[in-house]
Amino acid sequence: MELKLNRPICFFDLETTGIDVARDRIVEISILKVFPNGNKESKTWLVNPTIPIPPHSTAVHGITDEKVANEPVFKELASHVYNMIKDSDLAGFNSDRFDIPLLAEELLRAEVDFDMKNRVAVDVQTIFHKKEERTLSAAYRFYCNESLDNAHSAEADTNATYEILKAQLDRYEDLENDIKSLSEFTKRKRSVDFAGFIALNEEEQEIFTFGKHKGALVEEVLEKEPGYFGWIQNADFPLYTKKVLTGIKLRKLNTKL
Repeated sequence: MELKLNRPICFFDLETTGIDVARDRIVEISILKVFPNGNKESKTWLVNPTIPIPPHSTAVHGITDEKVANEPVFKELASHVYNMIKDSDLAGFNSDRFDIPLLAEELLRAEVDFDMKNRVAVDVQTIFHKKEERTLSAAYRFYCNESLDNAHSAEADTNATYEILKAQLDRYEDLENDIKSLSEFTKRKRSVDFAGFIALNEEEQEIFTFGKHKGALVEEVLEKEPGYFGWIQNADFPLYTKKVLTGIKLRKLNTKL
């Protein structure tokens, strides 16, 4: 089943130096852009992460320091990546918890103001886990009856994810062929920032999800304990979390004017 699209959607996958969203870096990114008319555009870049690639990460994706030594750093590629995804919804495998947050960090680090305000995301892994509880290779074999050669190659994983989503729509009649509906189905929690440090409560109010203020309204904490904002801004939190928190603080200040 082909996707019903009202706007383009970009399937993407990252290979990285590790799994710490705030500290690790991209070493390979592949994007498959699918347009409403069925046309496709794809691009894959190797990236010099500017930090050493740990052996355990190389063991997963096969990318070494030597392989990326002469490749561009992400800041050189940021505008190309952003131009490809700026008008699109996003999709990936485990993308809500990892790929989108890490991509956001890299874009913000490169001074590209990325957010998800006018787009939705579909995490194909969530559909898979809710329906079958498997891995990407098993999902490809289960849904597409194919072996995933070159697993942990960003390009192979990206194309497999696209094919899996189409096969999932064929298999599950209760899945609506609509990107916003698929996005709602794949959401795990109502996070405001990608990392989940700030979420929405039942009243649609931002709350902290960690530390001594867990469950407290963000606006109330910032008003009663203004130093907490400075602590987060100077601590090792993701850049996108800091961006969201700054937006909440500015919104509160504007309501007082």
